[in-house]
Amino acid sequence: MCTCCSDSKKPSFIVTLWAFILCFIVRTPAQGEVLVIGSNLPIIAAPGDDVILPCHLEPMFDVQGLTVEWSKPDMKPDPSDRLSRVEYVHLYRDRQEVPDMKMASYFRRTELFMDDMKHGNISLNVSEEDNGRYRCFIPKLQSKVKAAVVELVVDPNVAKTSTMAPLHPRNLQTPDPQDTTPTNAGRSRVPVVVAVVTLLLVLTLAGFATYLSHRIFQKLKQKHQKDDETQKQPLSV
Repeated sequence: MCTCCSDSKKPSFIVTLWAFILCFIVRTPAQGEVLVIGSNLPIIAAPGDDVILPCHLEPMFDVQGLTVEWSKPDMKPDPSDRLSRVEYVHLYRDRQEVPDMKMASYFRRTELFMDDMKHGNISLNVSEEDNGRYRCFIPKLQSKVKAAVVELVVDPNVAKTSTMAPLHPRNLQTPDPQDTTPTNAGRSRVPVVVAVVTLLLVLTLAGFATYLSHRIFQKLKQKHQKDDETQKQPLSV
């Protein structure tokens, strides 16, 4: 086997490792990036309860000047509407509610906690709740995670209570490992990134060291072969 061909494949290993490192870093949320976070567990309530659909930004971020949309992602647009306009469960725009674009069935049934929006709390208070999935979305948020989905389950077997709870954003999250909604992704993945990058750097250095030692060994071997051939040549008289 030609040694030059085998040597030419060695650097590609290092290039592949560095390409993987760059792709992993680019796809990982930066530390401190603002994320929209909902509840990873279904919200269970009795019929007729007033329900809080939890959603907040982490780290805390003032959203008073942004648009906040609450909708039902599983609800299809009205086929008779030629424009296929989206109707909202609740729409907040220009620092106020926009009732004209709400579903008629949710008129005067929803409200945001206006005083807490400066802390990143965009939870929605819903009276006479309906089953289904609700989506909170901030379209102009400078983030890769602009939306979260909260599922509401109305169970007649649940005693009628109030789901009103402390409204501090950090009290509104109930983690579930089976849910794909990001929670503390911005910070929790940083140690993982550091560990992976460190491992790949070690592998890269090890591969480079192996490549160098191989080249040095080949050069020494070729030099010894030349020396042997020189010694075997007859001396000219």
